[in-house]
Amino acid sequence: MSEKEPSKKKTPPKGMKYLIGGASGMGATLCVQPLDLVKNRMQIAGAGSGKKEFRNSFHCIQTVISREGPLALYQGLSAALLRQATYTTGRLGVYTYLNEEYRTRTNRDPNVLASMAMGTIAGACGAFIGTPAEVALIRMTSDGRLPLEERRNYKNVGNALARITREEGLTALWRGCLPTVGRAMVVNMTQLASYSQFKSYFRTGPLQMDEGIKLHFFASMLSGLLTTITSMPLDIAKTRIQNMKLVDGKPEYKGTMDVLLRVARHEGIFSLWKGFTPYYFRLGPHTVLTFILMEQLNDAFNKFVLGVDKRGSGI
Repeated sequence: MSEKEPSKKKTPPKGMKYLIGGASGMGATLCVQPLDLVKNRMQIAGAGSGKKEFRNSFHCIQTVISREGPLALYQGLSAALLRQATYTTGRLGVYTYLNEEYRTRTNRDPNVLASMAMGTIAGACGAFIGTPAEVALIRMTSDGRLPLEERRNYKNVGNALARITREEGLTALWRGCLPTVGRAMVVNMTQLASYSQFKSYFRTGPLQMDEGIKLHFFASMLSGLLTTITSMPLDIAKTRIQNMKLVDGKPEYKGTMDVLLRVARHEGIFSLWKGFTPYYFRLGPHTVLTFILMEQLNDAFNKFVLGVDKRGSGI
């Protein structure tokens, strides 16, 4: 009589990890898009002249609403959603896949260095495929601050991508790719690795938190704070390069270091963290919402599709 073979452990298909990651990011973006617009406007303000355009984040919001109307806070939403559909789908899908492979092969949770390495790889992959949407997003969210005759007036992300390709060439869609990839590597190395580590600490450390929204919230907020501090200088370089225009046929900036040095010299070293408040209050809630949505979607898929009571996303 043959022995009964052990049933194979049910896990979500690899493609589902990417789909859930992208859907989580897009859901979070619907809530925080106005803060992303404020962050971009504040980072671009004073470029070249060093003139302070906004006193603070609230003044920026007030100025946008008074000049352009309340719906202007959602300018570039289509580009933001495409960015999440490409960038977040890639980075969270790759990271979740690498994380589960690590656990399967080593039979233990990743340590800090392993989490950082996986976050860096995931960030680079997601950023490269998400750069065209990023370029469109930066331009669409900053268009309203320009004089009427200088505005690009993109109708939507599809129109933006088509016009950029037609007017500036296909390679313009990857303008600022290096700082975008560099920022994404720093963001994901910090964000994903610290989220994993904070979550593990809160679950197994003195607090002994159970898997659930409370655990995901605290791990996400701390992860978002660390990520904001480490990634802002590269984010401002990325924003300015992707928004720059040609001056006498030459690019306004030569590269990432040129942006960082010129900002520090003309606007002060702390201007590299210009827009810190909207950046964190955009990144913090976005991190929280993305991870909570991802954890809940994974739980729902495991329960209702696979029929297993497995909790957690694998991160």
